[in-house]
Amino acid sequence: MVQRVSAHRPTRRRRVAAAVAVLGSFALAGCSSGGSTTVETSQADIAASKSAVPTPVLPATWPLTGVAADGGATVRAALAVKIENSTAARPQTGLEQADMVWEEVVEGGITRFVAVYQSQVPEEVGPIRSVRPMDPKIVGPLKGLIAFSGGQQQYVDMLSAAGLQIFSQDQGADGFYRKKGVAAAPHNVYATPATFWAAADSTHQASPPQQFAHARTAAQATAVVAGTAATNLALTLSGSSHPQWGWDAASSTWLRSEGTTESVSRAGVRMAATNVVVLRVTVQNTSAVDPAGNPVPETVLEGSGEALVATGGKTVTATWTKGAELDPVTLTAADGTTISLAPGNTWVELVPIDGGAVAIS
Repeated sequence: MVQRVSAHRPTRRRRVAAAVAVLGSFALAGCSSGGSTTVETSQADIAASKSAVPTPVLPATWPLTGVAADGGATVRAALAVKIENSTAARPQTGLEQADMVWEEVVEGGITRFVAVYQSQVPEEVGPIRSVRPMDPKIVGPLKGLIAFSGGQQQYVDMLSAAGLQIFSQDQGADGFYRKKGVAAAPHNVYATPATFWAAADSTHQASPPQQFAHARTAAQATAVVAGTAATNLALTLSGSSHPQWGWDAASSTWLRSEGTTESVSRAGVRMAATNVVVLRVTVQNTSAVDPAGNPVPETVLEGSGEALVATGGKTVTATWTKGAELDPVTLTAADGTTISLAPGNTWVELVPIDGGAVAIS
């Protein structure tokens, strides 16, 4: 007898197929209802994996030079020292170890230096002379120490008002002495910087804030990237002061001369700078006079003016700006961006607008 299958009774194959279809529908439903959770979890995992990647740690740098500090930069206040630059004062001691040097015109047309030390500790510096009215604007932004031989009380008071800790030979501070065999007084006052740092009070021990911006590498410095090639800067600060800076590719520095005479330290080291920054400034006489009766000039270091930055054998024009007394000088390019210097020491030349000159070749 042939067995007939009723049209209303599914075969075993159809029942299996139906079961598979039902299970498939549940699986699809499960994907539909839980699919967003799976995607969200995946995104969270990706975010977590990204956050787990460590942020690159940049090497510590010295704040005034931008040079990488092997083993970390020592926490130490900036120490500014007034260094003489008359003919009788040369050659100077320790000037080649300064992170920054500012050259300013004083009475009689001679210049003096504000040498700033932080990354290096010279054994001895000098000859040391007195302060002038523009020094608080130069040194105040460093929030550190300043050492000098003396000065008119109004200028000494201005340094204190700027928040600096002062060390004055006239006031009997330790660390100063008359050096024998170098020159006659007053060109023979020298000092040991370590003594000043050791005497820094609790509010003057922190490292200074950055003054100028520095690129990570010399190749990234603004003048190198966008400047014009130059081999020599001939400056006139007064009728008797004509410093020159010549580019030396072998050392990647600008080498200083006083006129046509090479500038060397007492140790025989040529004065050199990674960066030379020229600020065109107004210089005006104050009502004060020096012991010889000459009016004491003041460099007006506020507002803004023209600047020139020399780095890596190139120069670029800039604008300098300084707001309040304790604000650092900023340098901006023609497009408004901040000028970056190369890592290394910097000399700042305060060239008068009237009577001064800058020649580039």
